[in-house]
Parts: sequence; structure tokens; C-alpha cells
Amino acid sequence: MTGRAVSAAVLLVIGAGLALLAVLVHYGFMAMYGGVTDTAFEGFTWGLTSGPSGLALGLVVVVALIGFMLSTRRWMRLTAVAIPVLMLIGMFAVTPAALGQKMEKQFVSAPQCVTEGTDEPMASADRESQQVFDSIEHIGHFKGGGGMSGVAGCTRWFVLPEDVDVLQHYRAALPAAGWEVVEDDGRHLRAQRDGRAFDVTPCPGGGVVWAGSDDDRSYGQGRPELAGTEICPHDL
Repeated sequence: MTGRAVSAAVLLVIGAGLALLAVLVHYGFMAMYGGVTDTAFEGFTWGLTSGPSGLALGLVVVVALIGFMLSTRRWMRLTAVAIPVLMLIGMFAVTPAALGQKMEKQFVSAPQCVTEGTDEPMASADRESQQVFDSIEHIGHFKGGGGMSGVAGCTRWFVLPEDVDVLQHYRAALPAAGWEVVEDDGRHLRAQRDGRAFDVTPCPGGGVVWAGSDDDRSYGQGRPELAGTEICPHDL
């Protein structure tokens, strides 16, 4: 009985260590790949089903179950049951912090087109697009460096954690900044000012903005190299 109790205690210690490690792995996974628009529960559920967290949970449950079967005392059995439960609580508790860290590190509050070391003429086009973006009040969180840039304009995607009418925001923000809305069909909005153009299109969970010359088509549409390219990405 003494040997059995020792084996159970060792398994419980191992299970607790694995559970703590699993919580840390879940945090790192969510901070890298989690959806910043998800609620804590949505992110927690996605992490369990799509990442290593589910496999870790299964391993901890197996170790805790063996420890439970070998346990000779009530407190050991209660500990065996508590380990996976506390592990799940820990994962749920760290999910909002992990998503917040991703938001802080990978997203910015305004679209950024200008990057160091860009050759001409793209560098000049990026600066002109940046001037367009800087003249408008934006909403959402923009992926740092995420999007397409070129002489035909700059495209940047953004996410919205809350339910906001994207087009309605820009319907007010653009005229207030001196822009004239020239297209508004309920699916996208385009405005022009001083030879420059701005376009915004809502997407599930966010949207996409474009800035370029008023002679160019938004998002590079119509260019052969971009044929078939979707304006809204699958994973904002």
C-alpha cells in the first residue's frame, strides 16, 4: 500500500507539472495565433480544439486518472480530479491576456504603409498613400505590415473587436476631413480629394482600406497579377 501511495503521489506531481506547462503553452499559442476579436470563451474553446491545448488536456487527464486509480487516500483522489479542472480554469483565465498581448504586438491603431528600405518608385507611392491614411480618422486595429503595397496603392486590413458599422463611420469621417464621397453602394465606399482616392470595404470581423491615385482602381482590381485575389482575407 505504501508503494502504491508513493506511485500515486508521484503521478499527481507529474500531472500538476504538466498542467502548469499546458497553461503556459496555451498562453503562448493564443498570443501568437488567437483571434483578437474573439471573446475569452471563444478563444479558450478555439485553443482547445485547434491548438496543442487539447492534446495537453488529454495527457493530463490520463495521468490524473491513473493517479486517481492508484490513490489510497481521499485527498489524493480529490487532487487527481482537481488537476485537470484547475488546468482548464487556468487556460480560460490567461486567454484574455494572451489575446491582449497579440493585439498590442501585432496590431496598430492606424494603417501604416511606409517601410524602411523600400526602393523607388514604390517608396514615393507609399508615402503618398500614407498621407491619405493620415488625413482620415480610422477605427479598428490594423495589422502591422499586413496588406499589399505598390505603385497602384496601399491596402491594409483591420479588425474590430466590437460590432461597429464601418461604412457609417467613414461616411461621417471622410467629409469631416475634406474628402468627397464618390461611391457608396452599401458594400464599399470610395472618396477623392486632390487627386488621391480612399476606399473602405467591410469584412467579417473588420474591414480593408485602400489609398492611392484617383486614376487607379481600388485594391489593384483589374491588374492581371492580382486576378482572383480576394479583398477580404479569410483570417483577419
